[in-house]
Amino acid sequence: MNKEQTEQNERTERAGRGGAAGRTGGADRKVAVVTGAGSGIGRAVALALAGAGWSLALAGRRAEPLAETAAGAGGAEALCVTADVAEAAEVDALFAAVRERFGRVDLLFNNAGTFGPGGVPLEELAVADWRAVVDVNLTGAFLCAQAAYRLMKEQDPQGGRIINNGSVSAHAPRPHSIAYTATKHAVTGLTKSLSLDGRPYRIACGQIDVGNAATEMTERMRTGILQANGELMVEPVMAAADVARTVVHMAELPLEANVQFATVMATNMPYVGRG
Repeated sequence: MNKEQTEQNERTERAGRGGAAGRTGGADRKVAVVTGAGSGIGRAVALALAGAGWSLALAGRRAEPLAETAAGAGGAEALCVTADVAEAAEVDALFAAVRERFGRVDLLFNNAGTFGPGGVPLEELAVADWRAVVDVNLTGAFLCAQAAYRLMKEQDPQGGRIINNGSVSAHAPRPHSIAYTATKHAVTGLTKSLSLDGRPYRIACGQIDVGNAATEMTERMRTGILQANGELMVEPVMAAADVARTVVHMAELPLEANVQFATVMATNMPYVGRG
C-alpha cells in the first residue's frame, strides 16, 4: 500500500467507527472480515452481520463505498481498509490491520469477485482479461483465505470460519463466461481443500452459491441475458438481503457444525435444467 492509500485508510477508518465502542468495549463481539464490502452482496452481508452483533473489517478497492457501508452498520465497530485482493502485499496489510485493531478474526466472507468482460465469445477473450478474472476470483480468494487461516490457527481461542462466495456458475455455465465459470469451479476446490486442511485447527470452511441476487453486477438480468439456446431472456432476481440471511446463519453455527455448500437463488431463474 502506498502513502496515499495508507492515509486514505486512516481517514476511512475514523469515518467507519461512528459511535461504536473501541477495542475494549467491543472485545466480546466476534470479528468478521468481509471483502468486496462496498456494494452488492458484500454490503448486504456486512450490514446483516452488524445487526447480529459482529464487529466488522470491511475491505474493498474504493474508500468511499466502504465508508458508506460502515455508516449504515448501526453503530457496529467497523474498520475500513482499501485493498485489492489480487495483490498479496495488500492482503497482508489488510489482515495485519485486522490483527492490530481486533486481535483476532472469527469469520472471513470471501466475497470479492468480478464477471470480467461480458458477452465476449471464447475465441475472442484476451489473455489479459482471463488473467484479470483469475487474479481476483481465484488468487484473491486464496490469498485472503490463507491470511485468515494463518491468523485463525495462531489465535487463542483457536479457529474460525471461512465462507467463500461461489456461484451457480460453479455448477452450470452461461454462454460466453469461460473465465468466470472456470474460477467459480476452482473456488469449489478451494473450499474443499480449506475445509480439509482446517480440521486440525477448528477452522471450518463452507461455500454459498448465489444465483441472481439483485446487485449492480446483475443489472443485465433485468434487461435480457443470453441463454443456452441463443435467445435473450429477462431473468428474475432476488434481494441481496436473502443471501445475507443465509451467510449469517452459516457464520453463527458452532465450529463443530458446518454448512459445506448452500445454494441460494431466485426461485424461477433458469438454473435447474439450464442448457
